[in-house]
Amino acid sequence: MALFAALVALILPAAAEGARPLNLVAFGDSLTAGYRLPADAAFPAALERALRAKGHTVTVANAGVSGDTTTAGLDRLDWSVPDGTDGVILELGGNDMLRGTDPAVTRKALDAILARLKERNIPVLLAGMRASANLGPDYVARFDAIFPDLARRHEVALYPFFLQGVAGERGLNLDDGMHPNAKGVEAIVAGILPSVEAFLGRLRTTSH
Repeated sequence: MALFAALVALILPAAAEGARPLNLVAFGDSLTAGYRLPADAAFPAALERALRAKGHTVTVANAGVSGDTTTAGLDRLDWSVPDGTDGVILELGGNDMLRGTDPAVTRKALDAILARLKERNIPVLLAGMRASANLGPDYVARFDAIFPDLARRHEVALYPFFLQGVAGERGLNLDDGMHPNAKGVEAIVAGILPSVEAFLGRLRTTSH
């Protein structure tokens, strides 16, 4: 019995350590913040519920600020992503696109965000954005290339389009046609969930 008790004493702390919650930060704009939605319907809360339902021990902090451009995100990055963060889901760029910001400006800011997080040894899942066709083919080509290019350069995971299956779907958006409603958020979560689970798997591997 003494041997058994000793083994249990050794195993339990190890199991508890293995189950340490991973702390994710969802860093983005209104699509992350949950524009006009209750806090528990916003993307970070919905994603955390979905991950926990699949057995993942994880917290997802909401570091979304409505109206943020990539440059504004860069300005607040250090205090929005605290020490102890295991991984970041980076969702920015939509407001740059809506304002017609030069894609070179967007690329520079996102590049700097990714570089700073890399310096802090915080892995990133980059959520891509796509430009509206009415901005013209040259703008669309330059903007849409930002996300896969930077994912390759910084060797980070990429979810190609954050609004996949939701953009343009009337029943999944608020009356402004741009921001997801609660059903739209759930659709976003369902789409990105496999990528986040794969991201968590990498975090678990590197954290040991």
